Amino acid sequence: MTSISPFRDPTLPCNIRIPNQDWDRAPWNRWTFQHVREILPTTQVWRGAGPASVLPADLRDIEVIPFEVEEQAYTIGSFLETSYANGFLVLHGGKIVAERYLNGMTPYTQHLSQSVAKSVVGTLAGILIGRGMVDPTASLTHYLPELAATAYNGATVQHVLDMTSGVAFDETYTALDSHMAQLDVASGWKTLVNPNWHTNVWDLMLSLKDLECPHGTSFRYRSIETDVLSFVLQRAAATPLAELVSRELWAPMGAEEDAYFTVDAAGYALGDGGFNATLRDYARLALLHLRGGEIDGRRIVPTEWIAGTRFDADPRLFGGIYQEVLPAGAYHNQFWIEDTARGVYMARGVFGQLIYIDPGADFAAIVLSSWPEFVSTTRTRTALTAVRAVREALS
Repeated sequence: MTSISPFRDPTLPCNIRIPNQDWDRAPWNRWTFQHVREILPTTQVWRGAGPASVLPADLRDIEVIPFEVEEQAYTIGSFLETSYANGFLVLHGGKIVAERYLNGMTPYTQHLSQSVAKSVVGTLAGILIGRGMVDPTASLTHYLPELAATAYNGATVQHVLDMTSGVAFDETYTALDSHMAQLDVASGWKTLVNPNWHTNVWDLMLSLKDLECPHGTSFRYRSIETDVLSFVLQRAAATPLAELVSRELWAPMGAEEDAYFTVDAAGYALGDGGFNATLRDYARLALLHLRGGEIDGRRIVPTEWIAGTRFDADPRLFGGIYQEVLPAGAYHNQFWIEDTARGVYMARGVFGQLIYIDPGADFAAIVLSSWPEFVSTTRTRTALTAVRAVREALS
């Protein structure tokens, strides 16, 4: 079996190596999610030359907070010890009230965020939209005329921001012949197994020719939508995605450490899931949203865009399996909306990545995990119930 870098886990024999087709699967992901740049090609997201924005601490003992899910009793402490968590941080009132590192993670470890990356790209889109560099009502072909020959013809920028284009894209993570499997290969995450598949994300995007429903009629989770959006932003700003995130978001935000993206064979930074950063810098991103787009007195994201993200989603487009976890939910601007009345919203990624943002309670929680499963309704409900229990205990 082809394998990649040595896997040094004290629970496994020292000569075990990570199979390159399964590096993101259990048990390997317990190590790899903290070491992605040792496995895949990456590009830097520079933190800039300025000081890190301040994250004051007022630590509380939250581990004894109880909660219950599906008749199973937990405390926050037992949740962290049994949920494959690697990092956990809670912000309340602009201060860190809890910060835990597990499974060898440290404050300086950059952790793969999976689809939390989509919300990083969505935040960047909000910045460029606020500057008038991108028009969300414009057609995608205004920025990317090459898409006229694809199923994206007729879709708008807002359609991909909300994942409501009608383009057929099979997101099944475990199917060997799905579009998602093709995206894994195109992004450089997996080795080419089918000679007819594309070896970069742009070419895969241009190959999508089929519609499954009219544009704008239904939310259906399609990771490739974020990549389409990323190419729009790159084209509008004439700047590669990683450099854009650094210049417009990461450096102005006052990140403490560089972040990085994985890149495909053509050098494209994977906007849909290849972003890696430290726990505290994910917390700074959450604080930026809690403060309506400002941090340390610096306006970075338009207030109107954040308010629109929270309250302007259309829950009528959201249904089916997505309501198993978010029965009153919606999706808008590359964020999951818990409910459009309260305006609680979140960034989520497979294998248990979560940034939960409640501006009304001045509360945010970040969970970085390496679950054995891509998705789990029970684990997601448990994580959400845990952070809500902390919120209620602090309020």
